[in-house]
Amino acid sequence: MKSILLILTISINLLATNVNDFINKKNCDQIIDKQVFNICYSYKNKGALYVAYTLDGTLVNKTNIKKRPGFYTEKNIPNKYRSKSADYKKTGYDRGHLANDASFDYDKKVQRKTYTMANVIPQAPNVNRRTWIKAERYERTVAVKLGKATVINGVVYSANPKRIGKNQIAVPDAYWKMIFNNNKQFQKCFYYKNDNNIKVKEDKLKQHQIECSTLR
Repeated sequence: MKSILLILTISINLLATNVNDFINKKNCDQIIDKQVFNICYSYKNKGALYVAYTLDGTLVNKTNIKKRPGFYTEKNIPNKYRSKSADYKKTGYDRGHLANDASFDYDKKVQRKTYTMANVIPQAPNVNRRTWIKAERYERTVAVKLGKATVINGVVYSANPKRIGKNQIAVPDAYWKMIFNNNKQFQKCFYYKNDNNIKVKEDKLKQHQIECSTLR
């Protein structure tokens, strides 16, 4: 009996995830607290490394505000490390949310927080609009089903990334999403290459699922 309990304890400990494992002073040049989500910001890349939040299943999909606010520069970041909306003009990349609009559109003030440029990375349009969006929908489904869901969005940059705009914003190679509820022993992770040549029609959410242990 003791051995069974030990195995169960080890399994639970392996599953358990803490946002602080990713968003901490060692990993982040600056941690930006937007109250409903936290951003781990990289000065080198002029963009987020991680964005994390917990969704309340009773709020998700409650209102669905359709009118979208404009993007704004994050003034809490030193000027020389900021990204701006104009950096994306004629680059072929979308201003892609990490804490996505649709998961926070139950309140106008909360929704507006997601439009800080610190929460935005250059995303290939087909991925942002057609495939990554499936993972965003799934996080809301999990939140409703389990009552709450914690989400960590991670960004993968190369050592010498492509850069865009006057402020030379780094373009990620890929990004991932971890969705979990430790109390319910639930955890799933999804990985997306930042590639506009993805075959959209054939794309399925499960094709992007990976072992969460590879992200630790």
